[in-house]
Amino acid sequence: MIHARRFILSATCALALLAALPVTAQEFITVASTTSTENSGLFGHILPIFRAETGIEVRVISQGTGQALETGRRGDADVVFVHARAQEEKFVANGYGVQRFDVMYNDFVIVGPDTDPAGLRAAADAKAAMAAIASAEASFASRGDDSGTYTAEKALWAAAGVEPAGAWYLSTGSGMGATLNTATQVPAYALTDRGTWLSFENRGDLDIVFEGDPVLFNPYGIILVNPQKHAHIKAEQSQAFIDWIISDAGQAAIASFEVGGKQLFFPRAN
Repeated sequence: MIHARRFILSATCALALLAALPVTAQEFITVASTTSTENSGLFGHILPIFRAETGIEVRVISQGTGQALETGRRGDADVVFVHARAQEEKFVANGYGVQRFDVMYNDFVIVGPDTDPAGLRAAADAKAAMAAIASAEASFASRGDDSGTYTAEKALWAAAGVEPAGAWYLSTGSGMGATLNTATQVPAYALTDRGTWLSFENRGDLDIVFEGDPVLFNPYGIILVNPQKHAHIKAEQSQAFIDWIISDAGQAAIASFEVGGKQLFFPRAN
């Protein structure tokens, strides 16, 4: 009985302390986002700035784009911040999101062994680069998940008229960092967003071997999960985050994020 009374008193005191905290200290929203925004370090750079200005904490669920959108569909996140435009627009069209806003962009690059056994450095375009990998049956590490990067990869294979299969095609079913680690160990080619590549430290003998084709453009969008689908969505705080991200202040924060003196993401809201 004595122990029970102590527990009740402790719980009561804890609740009283929580109630006494400033409202802003208890405010948080959940953002489901692609691994590139988290792994690159972007969120670690911009979220403290947003919290300092608004008092709202942002908790990030880092997933592939497809998983992040599914998290939003279930109502397990207030906001999705991803990079697969066709999927994002479908998410909104089906009523799961309120509106999509452009936020920023970078691009995809193909990395591979510095010796470049498939000769990608001489490729005229991304289609030719992917065809060269398949023709040489050079090892290629694929995320093989439901991510924006894998969506882009599949589109590139399709454009090249290739259905990748065989011992040379390594589907990791993992995030970008793990897939790049696999590419380093093999070594193998891989498609990655530039932001993750610039912040990735375990490069080994890998280098960028193809870049610059306009089809490798990689835009990011942000969407409020529809509170009419899920009444618990923190619409006011979440919209405040979206408004900040696409404001001059948020765009400046994105532009100021660099790794090794190189800018990883470029503002696109305006």
